[in-house]
Amino acid sequence: MSTPQARALLNTVRPRDVVGKTRRWLASELIHELAVIDKKIKIADAELTELVKTTGSTLQELTGIGPSGSARLLGDIGDISRFASRGHFASWNGTAPIDASSGDQNRHRLSRAGNRRINRVLHIMAVVQLRRDTEGRRYYRRKLADGKTPMEAMRALKRRLSDIVYRRMVADAKAVRTGPEGHVGATLQSSAADPNPKVDTSEKSLPGPAEDHHRTPLLSAS
Repeated sequence: MSTPQARALLNTVRPRDVVGKTRRWLASELIHELAVIDKKIKIADAELTELVKTTGSTLQELTGIGPSGSARLLGDIGDISRFASRGHFASWNGTAPIDASSGDQNRHRLSRAGNRRINRVLHIMAVVQLRRDTEGRRYYRRKLADGKTPMEAMRALKRRLSDIVYRRMVADAKAVRTGPEGHVGATLQSSAADPNPKVDTSEKSLPGPAEDHHRTPLLSAS
């Protein structure tokens, strides 16, 4: 429910006793506080959007990546070239699955390692894609049809989205280096911690290409 809707609903309440009037007053104060916070969020998002644009990043063109998510990716990752491959990047952000096979069962489990902030950005990206008519949602459903559990399908989707983010950041960095007319320009320098990200044995990418998916109109999840 939006703030205007909450106010409209509150206006229909006409308490007669002191307790009811007190509750209405408290509800009115909470709605006012939410309106102030919402305004601050909108201002912060606008400022972050402008800051992200100055870096030459196009991350916000990807479904599920907003101003704060793109800022987090740029801030924590810095120079994407420090990752030798998309598998290396996935291992660093914790989306590379860890082999947990036993006997005839071929299974992978969630990695608890890696940068949890970036992992959360990718998780939010996955949730948004599942709510919309995207390739990400279709990929998730194909995994379910293949017999994967919802958790396994989500893990696979996050791994795939990690590949997409990696490819987009590599392309953006290349565009910044070459400039709009093909000339060598400024380079993105890494300001992130962990300048030498580690890679483990689970860095292999999932099979199949990872395609970039631009924003699509919001559709109801079925």
